[in-house]
Amino acid sequence: MTPLSVNDALLQVFNVEHGACALLTTPAGLGGWRRILIDCGHNATTGWYPGRHLHNLGTTSLDQLIVTNYDEDHVSGYPNLLAHGVNVNWIVRNTSVTPATLRGLKQEAGMGPGIATLLKSLEGYFSPGGSPNPMPTFPGVSLEYFRNEYPVFDGENNLSLVVYMTVCGTTFLFPGDMESDGFEHLLETNLRFRQVVSNINVLVASHHGRENGICEAIFDTYGCRPQVVIISDDYKQYDTQETVNYYASKASGIANFRGLGNSRRVLTTRRDGDICFTWIKGQGHIF
Repeated sequence: MTPLSVNDALLQVFNVEHGACALLTTPAGLGGWRRILIDCGHNATTGWYPGRHLHNLGTTSLDQLIVTNYDEDHVSGYPNLLAHGVNVNWIVRNTSVTPATLRGLKQEAGMGPGIATLLKSLEGYFSPGGSPNPMPTFPGVSLEYFRNEYPVFDGENNLSLVVYMTVCGTTFLFPGDMESDGFEHLLETNLRFRQVVSNINVLVASHHGRENGICEAIFDTYGCRPQVVIISDDYKQYDTQETVNYYASKASGIANFRGLGNSRRVLTTRRDGDICFTWIKGQGHIF
C-alpha cells in the first residue's frame, strides 16, 4: 500500500540532492496502481533510493521509466531499482542516442554505475524495439515528448528528453538538463513545442536551476507563465545556482503552500524537501 492517498493521482518530486526523481502513481482498478518514474536519482546523504522506496510499497513492476538525461545524477538509483526486484516494463528516452553512441559519449568523461547499468539494459532487454509489453496507458494522464537529435547536438544536456505531462488537467514540463541553445533549437524546429510552452502550470527548472538551463525566449517570446517553478538541487555551491529570483519573476505563484498565507513562486527540494501533488475529484492540491 502507498503511505499517501492517491485518489485520482499522486505525483511526488523527491529530494535527491543534485539529481532528479519523480514518481507518478495512478489507480489501476482492483486496488492496484500504475507508476511512472521520471528519472531515477538517489539521495546520498539520507540513503533514500527509488528502488527501496518502491520495494517498501510492495511494487515489483514499474510501468514506465522516463530518462530525461544521460548523466549519472538522473540514473544513479537505477542499479538499486533492479537490485530490489523492480521490473521496468518500458524505458522511454531520447532514442536518437543509441547505446553505442552513449558509450562513446561517456568515454571521455567516464561512466558511473547508474549509466553503466542503464546501458546494459538498453543493449539487452530493451534493444532494439523496446519492451515486448504494450505501452501502458494512465487514466487522466497524457504524455508528449520533445528532443533534439544526435548528432545535431553531441552533448548529453542538449540531448535531454523534454517531457510535457498533463495530469487531471494540470500541466508539467520536465526538461532534463536542456540548455538554452537546445531549447532555442526546439523552439525553431518544433511547432508543437512552441505551442505547449505557453500552457505550463508547473515548470521543473532545467539543469537543476542552473543559469545555463534558462531560455529567456520561452518566457518572453512564447508566453510561458507557470504557476510555480520547482528546482531539484542540493545546497547552493555555485553562482550559476542563483536563479530563484529570475524564475520567481516569471511565475504567477501559488497560495497557502504548507500554511495559510504562504505564497510561493519557486519551490526547491533543498529548502522544501519532497514536493507532492495530489488530485481529488479532478481538483489538484500541492503539499
